[in-house]
Amino acid sequence: MTREKVEIVEVGLRDGLQMLPVTIPTAEKLEWLSAEAATGVKRFEVASFVPAKNLPQMADAADVVAAARNMPGLLVAALAPNLRGAINAVAAGAQVVVMPVSASAAHSTSNVRKTPDEMVEELGRVAQMRRDENWNIHIEAGIATAFGCTLQGHVSEDEVVRLAVAAVEAGADEIGLADTVGYATPAQVKRMFGKVRAAVGDKCKSAHFHDTRGTGLANVVAALDAGIRSFDASLGGLGGCPFAPGASGNIATEDLAYMLESMGFDTGIDLSALIAVQPTLRRIIPGQELFGKMAKAGIPLGFSDTRIAAE
Repeated sequence: MTREKVEIVEVGLRDGLQMLPVTIPTAEKLEWLSAEAATGVKRFEVASFVPAKNLPQMADAADVVAAARNMPGLLVAALAPNLRGAINAVAAGAQVVVMPVSASAAHSTSNVRKTPDEMVEELGRVAQMRRDENWNIHIEAGIATAFGCTLQGHVSEDEVVRLAVAAVEAGADEIGLADTVGYATPAQVKRMFGKVRAAVGDKCKSAHFHDTRGTGLANVVAALDAGIRSFDASLGGLGGCPFAPGASGNIATEDLAYMLESMGFDTGIDLSALIAVQPTLRRIIPGQELFGKMAKAGIPLGFSDTRIAAE
């Protein structure tokens, strides 16, 4: 029996490393990228095109994107908060440009120095440039703080829907909802994705969850129930937003892969090989706490047999 495919997007090289107090050499980033790509992960968000003075960890964004494009079979994404960043990302070879549109006005001002509506306008400028220059890129609007914000508190669900619709009208090919600070609960996730998908249809296709309050994987299940089949994750559960206090790590790539495969989905990832990348990550960022469970607990006896039976 053919298993339904679910995409896991590795965002650790961007979201995971941007919080670190040290800068990781480009060669070591690429070592991580190459090792994880060999396990079957195909889509990576590898960098953020922002001023190096703001995020020195991303100063080599162009080099990382260019090198990733030379690795066969990968879909390479980069975050860009403005037109200038998008131009640089495309010049480096990015195939997907992710533009952050925060549903929280307070977070948007802190993160990109623009209001949410100004960010939608910026996305529109990127879409216009794509038409003018015949860029062969995919534009994703990442609706940040879609489930709550540590700066603002409550975020209106109607505002999330409004921004998603506005982003699509401005030229976004895809909408992703992000629980930037780990506030979301499964019931909220299912309801919110239902509302946004009712408004923009299948253009709402991805989710970005943090496990700050221990609900990350439960939220994935709720999003699956709402029709979502693409999920961001970070090896070892690294990550967070430097402009959102209290935003700790993403869901761990290895834990997400295990859960999805156990549920009968096909991630295309060799879980044993993925866990074996962890020593590389620990060597690159010594002393950094990793939060994933699978690397510590190990793969359950009979796991492979369960996958074979599902097929």
